[in-house]
Amino acid sequence: MIDAKEHLYDDDPGVGPADVRTRLRDASYFFLGNGFIQAAVQFAPAGEGTPLGLLIMDPERLEKKREALTMDPETGLAGTMLEIESEGRRVRPVASSLRVTWEESGGVPRVRADWESGGIQAVEWFSCPDPAAPDLVREIVVRGGSNGLAGARIRTGVPGSTVAAAAARRADGTARAVLRYRLEASRRGLRLEALAAPPDDTPARAYWDSLARISFGDERLDRFFRAAKHQLPALVSAAGRMDGSVWQYNREWLRDQSVVAAALAMIGDSGRSRILFARLLNDFVTADGDAVDSSERRGPDEVELDQNGYLLLGLKQYALWTGDLDLVRENWEKIKAAAEFPLRPVFRHSPSGLLMNRREYWERHRVHGIETGIELIHQTAVSAGLAAGAVLARLTERPGEAARWTAESGRLRRAMLEDRVFRMVDNRGFIKRRAPDGKVQETISPRPDEGLPGSVPLAAEPVHYLNPDTSAALPIVFGLVPPESPLAVLTLASLESLWNQAWTGGGYGRYHFSSEPDSAGPWPFASLFVARAAVEAGDFAVVERVLEWLDSVPGAASGSWFEFYGRRQSPPFPQVGIIPWTWAEIIHLFVHHMLGVRPEEDGLTVRPRLPAGLGPVRADLVLRGARLSLEIEPASGGAPPRVKANGEMVDRIKPSCSSRG
Repeated sequence: MIDAKEHLYDDDPGVGPADVRTRLRDASYFFLGNGFIQAAVQFAPAGEGTPLGLLIMDPERLEKKREALTMDPETGLAGTMLEIESEGRRVRPVASSLRVTWEESGGVPRVRADWESGGIQAVEWFSCPDPAAPDLVREIVVRGGSNGLAGARIRTGVPGSTVAAAAARRADGTARAVLRYRLEASRRGLRLEALAAPPDDTPARAYWDSLARISFGDERLDRFFRAAKHQLPALVSAAGRMDGSVWQYNREWLRDQSVVAAALAMIGDSGRSRILFARLLNDFVTADGDAVDSSERRGPDEVELDQNGYLLLGLKQYALWTGDLDLVRENWEKIKAAAEFPLRPVFRHSPSGLLMNRREYWERHRVHGIETGIELIHQTAVSAGLAAGAVLARLTERPGEAARWTAESGRLRRAMLEDRVFRMVDNRGFIKRRAPDGKVQETISPRPDEGLPGSVPLAAEPVHYLNPDTSAALPIVFGLVPPESPLAVLTLASLESLWNQAWTGGGYGRYHFSSEPDSAGPWPFASLFVARAAVEAGDFAVVERVLEWLDSVPGAASGSWFEFYGRRQSPPFPQVGIIPWTWAEIIHLFVHHMLGVRPEEDGLTVRPRLPAGLGPVRADLVLRGARLSLEIEPASGGAPPRVKANGEMVDRIKPSCSSRG
């Protein structure tokens, strides 16, 4: 039985320096990393916290922001700021002159910080030049001063260590210094040293050059894609660990990791994707087939059945994008167990054959008032996952499992759409949940021992509604219903009430705010569920509205978004963190839905759905070990989109699946 205390944390943002807070006014975080070291450049331009701070973490440890290796318990990140000493004066970055952006050098992502103080201009670059070393490099170029920076020195530090390095003068009148941060073998300390020159970044160039490139010819779309591509790999450790929300939960979910691993395969990072999936199969799926959530194993009444479906969907995408069937063969017993687990009699609702327990998609449970019932997303994800599992079975020549899972997938889909009493549909479109007797579960009532603060909607509002819920968009996203069908149209219309529910400024809440056990507010990745379904339905006004909102909130400067935007009482809740899942949703939105690139068992379908007004869209993707160059002319004047692949006009392409390598 899930203890209500599992949702409670003791990290008080009011204790310690301001930098321990994840939410600083208008702050953005730029994430860098390579699996061996992880960093975030903090850009806090509004006067709260260190304006230009550097957080360095061990990616194998899931910890709070205050536990970053560069966080001083008294001064926060102030010691990580640069200090330039010249002509007897010392200058540091000031928020009013600071600008921080992404930049690429030879394809390698770098964080660039420009600032001016006391007549001296500085540019700083942060990057990871070697994908196999626990190193972060900081290059500084300064100019100005009445004596051309003669004798200028650069000073900065990490807890317990300060470096003061001479800035070498150059022919162009600037001076340069290079610093390297290395995670020590103990993984609990850093070595900071000055270098004579920037290290060779050829290995990093080779890695980043191997990944996908997309140009929509639209500044926002291109910027969002680059932000997702730059930062998603940085949040996955070399061993395949990833915090469900950086600095927030310090826990892992199979569902989140599956979506992320599939997105990594889509951008061509097959190695990191494989590591993630291998770890999920080894550590997150038991021999019985049940899946870990929030780093915990659950009983049948509280298990998140959709996770099994997400895993199978992700593995299918991995296999079809990479052609690596060895991963599937090597882990077949776990894959089979994961597919069979939701089909156990303990989950079967006898009258309908649908799946039933007491857990819901957003992890509310009995304490929050969730009663035993039939959850839409459990049927959706398991049906789609079983169909995906059947693909894996056919690709690895297991006709028995392929036939069984195809049949079970179809049975679930038909029941959720067609059962006269228990179908997950009414005049609003898809509904979230039905009781065992077929009644729609419209409201919940929290238990007296729920332990929630009195200010949250689930405690404060008089009635707590379950519908609508953004997970209702997922049957459209997963292709279980046609996007132009009346059911899809009704569903998307009903979800519009989740936009600006109890707030202004935009964004979809994950569900009706009155049943929120946290604070009311919009969620980026839930908003992207709706955007993905809207692309399928051809409603680009909704897509544009979601992307415009994402571009207006704190985090937009770096393209790293918080879990949600609203007030959070911390403690008892954790400080809000950065969700890697959001980057994965952006990649799925752009690659799977907008470009419409969909590897299949017998070929590749490219079915673009692009907003009006775009010029030619170009993509250089990695499909089964080969480069696929696409040029797409969006639909115009009633004519369908035109697709060129590697220079030739095509309708379908037929690459082959094979063993790894």
